Amino acid sequence: MAFGLAAASDAASLGLSANQQHRLAAGEVVVLDTLPPGATKSAGGGTAVALVRAAPERVWPVLVDYRGHPRYYPRVVSAEVVEADSQHALVRYEVGVGPLSFGFHMVKYPDPVRRRIEWHLDASRPNNFFRENTGYWQVDPAEGGSLVTYAIAVRTILPGFVTLGAERDSLVDTIQRLRKLVEN
Repeated sequence: MAFGLAAASDAASLGLSANQQHRLAAGEVVVLDTLPPGATKSAGGGTAVALVRAAPERVWPVLVDYRGHPRYYPRVVSAEVVEADSQHALVRYEVGVGPLSFGFHMVKYPDPVRRRIEWHLDASRPNNFFRENTGYWQVDPAEGGSLVTYAIAVRTILPGFVTLGAERDSLVDTIQRLRKLVEN
């Protein structure tokens, strides 16, 4: 509990209520209605915050190992780095939804000093199922580990009522899978 309480002060800067800070300290993944910067109002998604019992130096390399993303992103079946330099990476993802699969291209902008990765769809490439996919990861030090923030905004070719809530569910699932990966 001390781990969570010490990190809860960092969470206060995210605008978390006292109840949300308590839930965070208790080990929950707290989901907020806040979309990442640049998201359209018609996108689904939000922001998830969690305490992870692993140092930022352990979490960061997992996040920038783009080929390893299928290990913790739900429905991602493959990730291929198409091009990369110190400023960005272009990653082609394949996601599976039931018997179907869809490819799309993301431009990732890692900032190792701030331990932040921002991304958006590469509009110059085919993105099949997705019309919008923006977001970020932020990893901050916290006593006993890291405070991890994951935000997404997604729009697909499907009507909003078909995917309603799926993005928010994936926020929690993704962080829980990341936790299992870095805490072991």
